[in-house]
Amino acid sequence: MKKVESIIRPESFPALRERLDELEVNGLTVSEVAGYGKQKGLEGVFRGTRYEIKLYPKVKVEIVVEEEEVNKIVDLIKETCITGETGDGKIFIFPVENVIRIRTGEEGKEAII
Repeated sequence: MKKVESIIRPESFPALRERLDELEVNGLTVSEVAGYGKQKGLEGVFRGTRYEIKLYPKVKVEIVVEEEEVNKIVDLIKETCITGETGDGKIFIFPVENVIRIRTGEEGKEAII
């Protein structure tokens, strides 16, 4: 099993969720996060006062899938979330040693189906 974790623009999430639903992904976890990459922040002026935004709002989407599903999920995220601009996000893939469903005690593949 693998965990596919993506950090994306908040405005990209509704379309991604719809596409993941079409793909019949069994579950996902979504968190509102903040961070920066190459864009490093933004400086602006509001009513004569300078301010700096160092962290941009992002959405983190985590999905645990069987190894053979990883490329399909990654391709879907890339196709759905690309704008071509700095700040589109990142995708991380981690190995998952085991999954346990608390309610039933099921482990492995049965716990994510």
